[in-house]
Amino acid sequence: MDNDARPLAVFDLDNTLAGTAHRQHFLEGAKRDWAGFFAAAVDDPPLPEGVRMVLANAEECRIVYLTGRPERCRRDTVRWLSRQGLPEGELFMRRNDDRRPARRTKLDILRRLGRTGQVRMLVDDDELVCDAAEVAGFAVVRARWADPSDALKDAQEREGRT
Repeated sequence: MDNDARPLAVFDLDNTLAGTAHRQHFLEGAKRDWAGFFAAAVDDPPLPEGVRMVLANAEECRIVYLTGRPERCRRDTVRWLSRQGLPEGELFMRRNDDRRPARRTKLDILRRLGRTGQVRMLVDDDELVCDAAEVAGFAVVRARWADPSDALKDAQEREGRT
């Protein structure tokens, strides 16, 4: 089977493949430490449910990673994916200056991907991202295997940071 013809399986990172609980403290309080939050991502533990799902889809689908992390985190993110033994895949990240809500940035990228191939599924923990993707006609798997963080939800929606 031609790799380019395979459908796409699109995976979020934070709280879908990577556990962020150990770095949530950087987002709590009035002054959020974004540099500390993103720097600590290199130590994220893999989330077994998400990793299993990527590996289960890797033969049949082209894997795409779609994260709200800013582009400046690309090198650390690519290293983290490799250290977890996850398959290679295209990595889409937020522009460093993009502060739109995650549901908008990710939906824009999903639509772009859908113009070039079949998106079989999006796997994401952000309920607003999942809702927007479903309304747009994408199949969604809601990653509910990590503890939700109110600080992270606020950051994704109001501050457009992750």
